[in-house]
Amino acid sequence: MFINTIFNFYIFNNMQNDIFKKLCSLSPYAYAQIKGGGSYAQVFGYVYFFKLPAGVIVMADVEGLPHTSSNIFAFHIHEGDNCDNNFLNTGGHFNPTAQHPNHAGDLPPLFSNNGQAWFAFYTERFNINDIIGRLVVVHLQVDDFTTQPAGNAGEKIACGKIVKI
Repeated sequence: MFINTIFNFYIFNNMQNDIFKKLCSLSPYAYAQIKGGGSYAQVFGYVYFFKLPAGVIVMADVEGLPHTSSNIFAFHIHEGDNCDNNFLNTGGHFNPTAQHPNHAGDLPPLFSNNGQAWFAFYTERFNINDIIGRLVVVHLQVDDFTTQPAGNAGEKIACGKIVKI
């Protein structure tokens, strides 16, 4: 068992290094510049989308997030096409298969540390070309991944349009 554990640890670490090296060699295919609105104008950041043969790597870097009791913020792709009027026209969550819960627009939450959040993840839930022109939205609360259609995620505090680079 000990040898198996060491072997698995070695394989996992080498796999991570290969993925990290691959990510570092890629250029983003699309991005969204996130800007806060209303009382949350200090929120700012970027979300990058890297095209892979069988999926997408999403990398987000957001700062200025407000302090909340959880410091966890729902993060979604919305079907709308503009962030105007304090995010009134963002539409519903991107959900091309009408699947609930865990649809294509549900992204992992942002975990804030002193107002900053960074993450990267891999997904096969959508193709980059399907989300060009759609919106990335940050919500004030955490998504419960149960309540439909919006996960009880609360107020929209920041938004950005996904554009092809």
